[in-house]
Amino acid sequence: MDLNNTVLTGKKLRGAEKMARIPIKVIPTETAPEKPEWIRTKISQPEEVQIIKDLLRQQKLHTVCEEAACPNLPQCFSGGTATFMIMGDICTRRCPFCDVAHGRPNVLDVNEPKYLAETVKNLKLKYVVITSVDRDDLKDGGAQHFADCIREIRETSPDTLIEILVPDFRGRADIALKILSQSPPDVFNHNIETVPRLYKAMRPGSNYQHSLDLLKKFKYYYPNIPTKCGLMVGLGEVEAEVIVLLNDLKDYQVDYVTIGQYLQPSKSHAPIHRFVTLQEFKHYQIHGERLAFKNIWSAPLVRSSYFADRQYYCESVPAPYIRE
Repeated sequence: MDLNNTVLTGKKLRGAEKMARIPIKVIPTETAPEKPEWIRTKISQPEEVQIIKDLLRQQKLHTVCEEAACPNLPQCFSGGTATFMIMGDICTRRCPFCDVAHGRPNVLDVNEPKYLAETVKNLKLKYVVITSVDRDDLKDGGAQHFADCIREIRETSPDTLIEILVPDFRGRADIALKILSQSPPDVFNHNIETVPRLYKAMRPGSNYQHSLDLLKKFKYYYPNIPTKCGLMVGLGEVEAEVIVLLNDLKDYQVDYVTIGQYLQPSKSHAPIHRFVTLQEFKHYQIHGERLAFKNIWSAPLVRSSYFADRQYYCESVPAPYIRE
């Protein structure tokens, strides 16, 4: 775990502080590129957004929608959905594309699974996504906490479908999957994020093959549970590399795929290499359909948990959320 001994437990490092010790340094962006019209979003029903935020704070819960500055937050929150982020809001890694804070995490809240289950029940959610920060400080990477959350939700909301979006468990897949066998999810999601060539720069501490192996091992143990994987484009990859990545995901028996445009959280984060055209997103969509994934969503504002229930039921990708 790459943590500075001088960092206090619970202190959040963001922006330049977070990027200070990554292997390949990020040069702060002087001028951000202008966003094309199709990448813009609008805030709708702000009162509904605030209701959900207030409920989450009451239950001491976090959402990746807020912590990762997702552009779809107004759209999803106003629709009464959220992707819950468990095990705190401090990550042990320093990925330069991600807005979640880095630092030395607090101890796990043993009551969090109960709080989460109560919130899912109160919101009457039929489909819930649970993700987490990386917790390399834990021997099991947090797998037991995931299992506890699934168990608690199933006890209070037995008809709710549960998707988990997990970290790579630092290569400890066998331990994690053994723990998850206590309470397996309805969908197992792990994001590969980018092409192998960019891993050292964009995913320090992660390994492309480990991520593929995690997805394959889960499918081996649970052949009837769908697996899912998300990636970003616009970080410096070329189209041919994305095609190879999609081929890899198919070879490793992934069922659902999401592809979206990378958006820079701040000038201290990894820069946007380019805004990928709608035509290129369409190329990925068509290639994924040829590979016969159960479903593939490829569009600028698509995110891994974006309308996750609709993707599970194999609906078509929604049109990009464009400002009128």
